[in-house]
Amino acid sequence: MFQHFLLIARRNLLKRKLYSFINIIGLAIGMTCCIVIALYVQHELSYDRYNTRHDHIYRVLQTFRSVEKGQKPPTPAPEDYWVWGSAPVGPALAADFPQIKEVVQFMSPVSLLLEYKDKRLQQENLVCIDSNAFKVFSWKLLQGNPKTALVASNSIVLTQTVATKIFGNDNPVGKTLRVDNGDLFNVTGVVADVPANSQITFNGLISMTTARKSQRDVFNMWGYVDFYTYFLLKDNTNIESMKAEIPAFLKRHNSQDPGYTIAFEKMDDAYLHSKAIRQPGPVGSMSNIYLFCCIGFIILIIACVNFMNLSTARSLERAKEVGVRKVLGVQPSALRWQFLFESLLISVMAAVLAVLFTKVSLPVVSALSGKDFSPKVFFSGQLAAWMAILTLATGVLAGIYPAWFLSRFKPTAVLKGVFKPSHSNISLRKALVIFQFTLSITLIAGTAIVYTELKFLNNHDLGFAKDQMLVLNFEGDGQVQKNIERIKRSLASQTGVLSVAAARAVPGEFLPNAGTAIEGINGQMVSKIPLIYEIDFDFISCLKIKMVAGRDYSRAFLTDSTQAMVINEAAAKLYGYQHPADAVGKMFDQWGRKGKIIGVVKNFNFRSLHSEVEPLTLRYGMPYSLNRILVGIKAGNTAATITALEKTWKAEAPQRPFLYHFLDQSFNQQYESDQHFGYLFSLFSCLAILIACLGLFGLATFTAQQRIKEIGIRKVLGASVYNIVALISKDFLRLVLIATVIAVPLCVLIMNQWLKDFAYRIAISPGIFIATAFIALFIALITISWQTVKAALANPVQSIKNE
Repeated sequence: MFQHFLLIARRNLLKRKLYSFINIIGLAIGMTCCIVIALYVQHELSYDRYNTRHDHIYRVLQTFRSVEKGQKPPTPAPEDYWVWGSAPVGPALAADFPQIKEVVQFMSPVSLLLEYKDKRLQQENLVCIDSNAFKVFSWKLLQGNPKTALVASNSIVLTQTVATKIFGNDNPVGKTLRVDNGDLFNVTGVVADVPANSQITFNGLISMTTARKSQRDVFNMWGYVDFYTYFLLKDNTNIESMKAEIPAFLKRHNSQDPGYTIAFEKMDDAYLHSKAIRQPGPVGSMSNIYLFCCIGFIILIIACVNFMNLSTARSLERAKEVGVRKVLGVQPSALRWQFLFESLLISVMAAVLAVLFTKVSLPVVSALSGKDFSPKVFFSGQLAAWMAILTLATGVLAGIYPAWFLSRFKPTAVLKGVFKPSHSNISLRKALVIFQFTLSITLIAGTAIVYTELKFLNNHDLGFAKDQMLVLNFEGDGQVQKNIERIKRSLASQTGVLSVAAARAVPGEFLPNAGTAIEGINGQMVSKIPLIYEIDFDFISCLKIKMVAGRDYSRAFLTDSTQAMVINEAAAKLYGYQHPADAVGKMFDQWGRKGKIIGVVKNFNFRSLHSEVEPLTLRYGMPYSLNRILVGIKAGNTAATITALEKTWKAEAPQRPFLYHFLDQSFNQQYESDQHFGYLFSLFSCLAILIACLGLFGLATFTAQQRIKEIGIRKVLGASVYNIVALISKDFLRLVLIATVIAVPLCVLIMNQWLKDFAYRIAISPGIFIATAFIALFIALITISWQTVKAALANPVQSIKNE
């Protein structure tokens, strides 16, 4: 029976090559999308799972809130917590909770200048971490002893990539690096590069004892935040019992701060489910995962609908075959198995093509998604199992209705030649075409909305000048800080330079929070924890940030560097001032500095447009706190200006490499994940419309063939090519138009949910859907016209000579 099914299936595939091609290619593209999306989802869900004890690793979330005396602090919301917190909580947890096996802490990453002989490398993302890190995290130490590598002061473990850059193929263990033109660090190990699916990333690990030597006090300060705290639970312990003991724990160790509390979060939830801020690395989006899963399912459904549509449309061609077989005694169940077998055979062929398509397209998909998909996945048993399930499911989904439909034909009606497709059959095909194009048009409109939002983000007025703004990174070099004003004057004297300023950070980079008391509207000092921006006299004017009240910092006022502060509009509102001018002249107390507020700047988006502008204090920063120099340059001769700046830099700071980037480029990196989302969304939308058009092309071809005699008679009676094309096309175009009407509210509903992730977002305009409708109709018309024009131009004599 199997050989018989195979023979019949082969004959039908070869007899109807065009329809076979459409079905196989359509299903192959649909299955390819499913494979790619499955790889994407698997990558997102695998974050931090490389740790062998990942299900036993938790991290400490901390909140720091200002609470007035006598007030009970409200229960913090998930987004009120920080992953970034204070150091004392770690040792206290280890001492109080016997359920904890290991506690490991690490600090915010730093950028250091590493020197070895004649090689100099400004290396970012170096992390100070506890010596027991290798007991908690499954980082593979390639060279060195994991028990001792991070024990001694001034010890550093390099990743394999960084070690190769500095030492080549030599063994770096035991060698010495000069760091920031000062201290000598001993290389005690080489660790394998952290997997791409890790939230905690680094290029090197520095022993925590190194930080303790230079910053001893901060390790005992509950109010100082610069640490991430993770712990490993013992087997057969319950985290819920630990959560119940948190109030008593805080009362024992930090009762003087009622606004402080902690929570525990599973490491497995950190990447996709955490709402806490100050994350140690990238975070993913469950909504994107759900959306891509839906898109993959939609595309596969569209491909299966093509199969069903073409199979039922060609029912007349196979009706006689079914009738003869039934007369010969073949049972309907056997016929259903035969047609289902043909569907499964096409699905297998499509699956083979899908694997090939995926393998070829994987580098492109990796680039578009920003994810590193390893080719090794094609040699895994897991992929083979998933492909078998996908192939079977696709074959059954695509073939079960046609098999049932074709096996129901009555042999007497078929063999007498009175069999005609039922109205329900025709209506079903129309409904399926509408369904296909509804989904496809929804994706097209969604793509337009995504790109409109991304364009809006890139063109939105941020409130500061980021174009043609060069950022020189000197990472707190002491010599540069000491001579910062002289270096700024030298840079400003170069042709093509418009302005020069210095700051601790630039927009888009990390900013700390600072406990700040400002005189409120009732004359009492009000304590809050706004962000703090340490800047120099020229920063506000260099970035063209607008003042809305008061004045900017000025060298003409001697006390501006020690007794003055500028805040933004959001900070003024935070302290109760609805009108910015009312905040000018009020007293402040921040980080040991007291004085008066001299001005209020207009809110500017120093962070991503995903969030509203936060309260910000712009504090004059002493030279020792500065890390960046901003240089505004003229457009038109950028290369020559940069060359001149580099020459000046080497003369003024020969000990420090000339490292620079453009502010607009670094700021826009915040939207990198959104850009990748847009690329993938566009790709899948194009594939969906392609599959839908393949089905439409097949139906148009079949319709033209079925109506060939009608077309011939109409031509003989004087119908023009335009009349005939319009006659055949209008039914299909009507279906596409109906699909467009249905797709509009569906797309609005879905994309409004996506836009909620942006504090600054577009309003979905009717113009997007009008343009989408025209695009869909145009694509459908082009698809249909190929066959309708061909049929209209055919010689009518050939089509009606047998009548």
